[in-house]
Amino acid sequence: MDPIIVVLSVLAVILLVVYKIRKYFSLWKDMGAPYEKPHIFYGNLKGVGTTESVIGRLQNIYEKHKDNAPFVGIFVFFKPAALIIDLDLVKSIMIKDFNYFHDRGSYFNEKDDPLSAHMFNIYGAKWRMLRTKLSPTFTSGKMKYMFPMLVEVSKRLGEKIHELSEVGDEIDIKQLMARYTTDVIGTVAFGIDCNSLKEQDNTFHEMGLKIFDKPRHSFPMQLLLLSFREWALKLGIKRFHDEIHSFFMNVVRSTVDYRISEKVRRNDFMDILIEMFQSAGENKLTFDELAAQAFVFFAAGFETSSSLLQFCLYELACHPEIQRKARDHIEEVLSKHKGEFTYEAMLDMKYIDQVLNETLRMYPPLAILFRETDRDYKVPGTNYFFKKGTLAVISAYAIQRDERIFPNPEEFNPENFSEENMRNRPSVAHLPFGDGPRNCIGARFGMMQARVGLVAALRSYQYDLSPKLERPLKISPINFITTIVGGVWLKVKQIK
Repeated sequence: MDPIIVVLSVLAVILLVVYKIRKYFSLWKDMGAPYEKPHIFYGNLKGVGTTESVIGRLQNIYEKHKDNAPFVGIFVFFKPAALIIDLDLVKSIMIKDFNYFHDRGSYFNEKDDPLSAHMFNIYGAKWRMLRTKLSPTFTSGKMKYMFPMLVEVSKRLGEKIHELSEVGDEIDIKQLMARYTTDVIGTVAFGIDCNSLKEQDNTFHEMGLKIFDKPRHSFPMQLLLLSFREWALKLGIKRFHDEIHSFFMNVVRSTVDYRISEKVRRNDFMDILIEMFQSAGENKLTFDELAAQAFVFFAAGFETSSSLLQFCLYELACHPEIQRKARDHIEEVLSKHKGEFTYEAMLDMKYIDQVLNETLRMYPPLAILFRETDRDYKVPGTNYFFKKGTLAVISAYAIQRDERIFPNPEEFNPENFSEENMRNRPSVAHLPFGDGPRNCIGARFGMMQARVGLVAALRSYQYDLSPKLERPLKISPINFITTIVGGVWLKVKQIK
């Protein structure tokens, strides 16, 4: 064959491919919708996960368009997505039109990586069944039952703070709170005394850190899994390290075997999972399915509550007057309850709730929320459509730092969550646990865990900024969870 013809044929194929890609990426432009111009290979996320966090990138896009668009058309690599700005549209997606957006669009691999097929990720009927069956675990009655277990762990937290303050006056709060949440969830979910507050080299604690700080894949690769789920499944790509999989499978197996053989009942999350595992009906779980739900309970509680507590103590160290007010409020409430830290006393600590909610506003643990439309969706009040498979991207971080919603959003101000201020805002303006039918099932437990930990940390200790702390805080670019690079070093002083 003539070499010239070969060269021209190759060039023609390349030009055709480039044309097709450019045509594909012109989706939002052709629709006349507001959009960000995508890169031909990376979509709108070039550099994310290496030089910049996805949280920062989406906040920049949000700020650029927030005054003139209900959403912005973007691409997550090759997957069409819409960054949602208008709060009414947020509410439609998460609540009113949930029947269009009932799945998150997450990647999971039930066959090769069963721990990834947990309730946060899974789709459709199986998700609905699990949500319905597990919701009773998180009622106020169950929270009251679990409360004494959390208080016992919080006492060990107080002892650890005392021990560390005797050695030196600086503590890495990030590591300390990760150990506290490890011990809480080990006790509540598995009935196991993890003892990570006492043991420096603790496997439970190390595995928790590895899930988030050392993921199996780079962040760009995690985004590619969102874009090419079917291909990734065919290739058998896993989400988690084999070491994590083996460890949690063994822990769950030993817990289940012990409870069944010894007829142990603790009226908790694991009991409900075991009932479903042993049932013969349509709600029956396989062991892999049971293990996946136990795993996500640990993973979600470990990272979200520990990050909430570390950011909270950091902000209280930055604002000593708020720290004093929070501490005085704790003592005032306890005095009304005969000095006892009861479940009812915790519920009366309204200012502590304000402090924690303001922390969640500034540092939402899950800063980016995803919903995927299962069919074409007409955006209310517009002529725009989200085609089937479009990813609705909601940046809780950007919304919660929007000065139109929260005045002086970079300033830590618990009064943002006074009863009056909360009444004057749409509920979807504050999304640390999502909203609608697919909100975080364990939000109530997570808040209780944080309240108990904060009371233990604040009652007898004062926190100030340490010279070892790098400021401003740098958000880690390697995952969707709001964590910072390095430790959160604070000076701690016992209050006589």
